[in-house]
Parts: sequence; structure tokens; C-alpha cells
Amino acid sequence: MRANLGILRDFYGYSPEHLAIFGNNVATNLDPVKFPDLTVPPATLKTLSADLADKQAATITGGSPTFAARDSAFDALTAALDGDADDVEKAVKDNMEMLLATGYLPVSTNRTTSPLDDTAILGLFNNGTTQVLLRLQPVVNARVYQVQTSVDGGKTWQEAGLSSKAQRIVIPNLVPGTTYLVRARAIGGSTGASNWTSPSSIMST
Repeated sequence: MRANLGILRDFYGYSPEHLAIFGNNVATNLDPVKFPDLTVPPATLKTLSADLADKQAATITGGSPTFAARDSAFDALTAALDGDADDVEKAVKDNMEMLLATGYLPVSTNRTTSPLDDTAILGLFNNGTTQVLLRLQPVVNARVYQVQTSVDGGKTWQEAGLSSKAQRIVIPNLVPGTTYLVRARAIGGSTGASNWTSPSSIMST
């Protein structure tokens, strides 16, 4: 019987900065004991992620050659992530907890599932010092909700966690006095993911 749980491959559309962070996160979380047959070892993934981060930083002051080097590093990391994603899918089957522990994001491969509706931010509140509480509109067939934050007005986004509960998502480790933009999306339908919500803003206490 074919598994109905796969890995979302939208990392091809990530910014170089986001991809380097994502790749490093996967490299850190992939357990070679649980996944002994990985195409690309976690240590190599970590090296490729660091290389992309370095190449992206070099484009700030460099010319065309630095962009070409950055693009090559981007392609190398996405190819490595894609190869390991195939291996992880085979190993996890329908085990959501095992998949989420790798740092990859899940997507349903059941062709009978309907495309995901968009979610929406229903509320964003301070939840004590350095935390905010996010409430989202639940989405039918969503497996998890992906949350991201930005401290530069939405120019760059950082991963803020995954949650299976739409109406109580705690975002921790925030810096008091810093204004954050928060956005989220549902993951798990045949389209892979819903659209991102419109960002909401909050100052952490």
C-alpha cells in the first residue's frame, strides 16, 4: 500500500538565506541511525548549507561571478535536500512524528484529497515575556500549520515552528521590545500548502 505522506519540495522557491537556514536545520535534525541510507550525509548537508550562506554573503560586495557561485551553491543544496527527501519518505511511510523530527515539511500524496483552503490569522496576543500566542482559522485536511516571523518588515522570514493545533500556537524565544511580523500557512493537501496569510504585527514584551 502506498504511503499517503510525503515531503513538501517548495524549498526550490526559497530565498538563498532561507534555504541555507532550512538546509542546516534538516542537517541538524536528520538522525543517521534512523536513516542509514541517506543519499547525502547530514554532515555534507551542513557543509552545503554553510557554503550557500557564505556565497550569498559574498554577493553583497561582489560582482557577477559571486552571483554565479551563489546560484551553483543553491542548486547543489536543493539537489542534496531533494535526494535525502526521497530517502526520508521511504523510511517514514505514514509516521508524521518521525517526518517532522527531520526538519522537512509534510504533504499529503493522496490524490483524492482536496486542495487546501487558505487559513487566516484570527488573533495574535502577547503570552507572557518573550512569547506570543497565535490563533489561526482551522483548515480541513491540514496536517500541520507552518509559522514564520520577520523583524525587517517582511524582507526576510525565519521559521518559527510547526503546530498541529490551529487555534493555540505559541511562538517562543522572542526579544522584548522587538516588533515582529507573523505569517502562517496550512500544509497537507494535494496542492502541498495553502497560501501564506497576510502578516500580522506585534511587539514582544
